[in-house]
Amino acid sequence: MAERSAHEHAVPAADAGAMRVESVGGRVLLHFSGRLDAEVISHLWDEAMAHAASGRPVSVEAVDITGMDGSGMALLLKLRLAGAEPQGLAPRFQALMDMVDAKGLEPNHDGECKECGLAEQVGRMAGGVGRDTSRLIAFVGECGLVLFQALLHPRTIRRKDVLDSMVAVGVDSMPILLLIGFLMGLILSFQSAVSLMRFGAVIFVPNMLGLVMFREMGALITAILLAARSGSAFAAEIGTMKVNEEVDALVTMGLSPMRFLVAPKVIASLLMIPLMTMFFNFAALVGGAVVMLSLGFPLATFTGRVFSNTTALDFGGGMAKALVFSVLVAGVGCMRGMGTGSGAESVGRSTTGAVVSGLILIAVADGIFAVIFYYMGW
Repeated sequence: MAERSAHEHAVPAADAGAMRVESVGGRVLLHFSGRLDAEVISHLWDEAMAHAASGRPVSVEAVDITGMDGSGMALLLKLRLAGAEPQGLAPRFQALMDMVDAKGLEPNHDGECKECGLAEQVGRMAGGVGRDTSRLIAFVGECGLVLFQALLHPRTIRRKDVLDSMVAVGVDSMPILLLIGFLMGLILSFQSAVSLMRFGAVIFVPNMLGLVMFREMGALITAILLAARSGSAFAAEIGTMKVNEEVDALVTMGLSPMRFLVAPKVIASLLMIPLMTMFFNFAALVGGAVVMLSLGFPLATFTGRVFSNTTALDFGGGMAKALVFSVLVAGVGCMRGMGTGSGAESVGRSTTGAVVSGLILIAVADGIFAVIFYYMGW
């Protein structure tokens, strides 16, 4: 029979909790009993953690626990992370423990390491890219499921939240969007006209402007502007809620953050960004018309050249890009916000990450569209 020794560590209180440590062969058994509150845990924590870090197998017996607060739950979670799963825990306590994602409690080793070698730094970067890709795939899948459910059951989405997001994405962004669109059309037309004057081909400026704006620049620049404005705002809003534990409060109440926070923003972007792309194109055409009128061409000539050389496929291709870009802008902003850690600094990192990731994904998606359009003969 294996040797068995035991001792008990408790605080001097009649109804206080206690921890009995037993050694059975090479295994350590931690037997908890009574109520594990902050006062009790302050006496037990160091000893329990010392046993968990000793390298010997540890078992946790929790069948005699009658009550606990957050400190007791934290101790059991730390022991679980160390590989000692509490056994015999009452169902009401076990349900609380099962709500905690143990992976989220693990130390984060993704930060910068100034003393690491080149190989380790490259490995950290590769690991970060892999984790970001995994999170993106999981987020896209969950977001797609929520949008599909919203399509089947529209009443599950709060219309007021969608309208507020539409105002933030569309109405509030309209002045800067129209200004940039007008200046883009003005500058492109003027620069093209100066170059084409030597060949007597200024009449082709409307052809170029309409084709470039409807097929490429309209959707692209609109998405870039909104990634910098709305995508960062989404990340900051949800990130602040995450820091203030408002997202955790939604989960505690049994509400889905994806349905209450993410879905309205994505739906608003899907509805508004294609519309704003059309406004951007219109403002660019106005800028081009100003240049052509200043060069002595009548407005009828300008509009006739634009619309006679722009097909429905050009317009449809630009709208298809706008739809995809809208999902990327809103989705990446919300994803970065949901991944915000603790502290005000993490909100800034999430906001910056939302803009950078959004711009990269927009550029990649635009390149994919260019290849698709080429092979389709558009």
